[in-house]
Amino acid sequence: MVGNWRIRRTHGVFGGLLVALLGIWGGIIPFVGPYFNYAYTPDKAWTYNTGRLWLEILPGAGALLGGLLMMAARSRHVALFGSVLAIASGAWFALGNVFAPLWTAANPAGGPASSGTVMRAVEQVGFFTGLGIVIVLIAAAVAGRVSAVPGVPAPAVIADRPTVPVAVTRPVPVIREPADETESETIG
Repeated sequence: MVGNWRIRRTHGVFGGLLVALLGIWGGIIPFVGPYFNYAYTPDKAWTYNTGRLWLEILPGAGALLGGLLMMAARSRHVALFGSVLAIASGAWFALGNVFAPLWTAANPAGGPASSGTVMRAVEQVGFFTGLGIVIVLIAAAVAGRVSAVPGVPAPAVIADRPTVPVAVTRPVPVIREPADETESETIG
């Protein structure tokens, strides 16, 4: 049974890499976004507040850690823990602004800094909602793949298996009957 929990390292590498990169994006974009006019208030680069800590830095760090765990996992337990951590981080990205009024009266994340309606929607999607949904989607796909793929047997499990004798088969010769001369008449 031990061997059923081992997996190949390649099962979570690509999804883990994507989740880790999205976690880095979510944690760093509030600080460098103002350089590109892509920001939430306060729209000054490298400005720290507790709203950024709770709604952007911590879920970004959780997604980064979950992605790294998925990439380095050699067992299903580690890969599934990394997936669950990334799913929770993505859910917090998507829903953190909804639950923020429970601990503060004002929105701790601020508001979109752009004046245009389309750009405000793009900022909301890129900072929180869309980012969280994509992280949850990728991490859930990795969790499903890891839990559905057959395990790699441990060397001890392979050694304990009984050996099955293999029967040696020889090719059966094909005997051809001589052609009957009465059937093949020539016209002429």
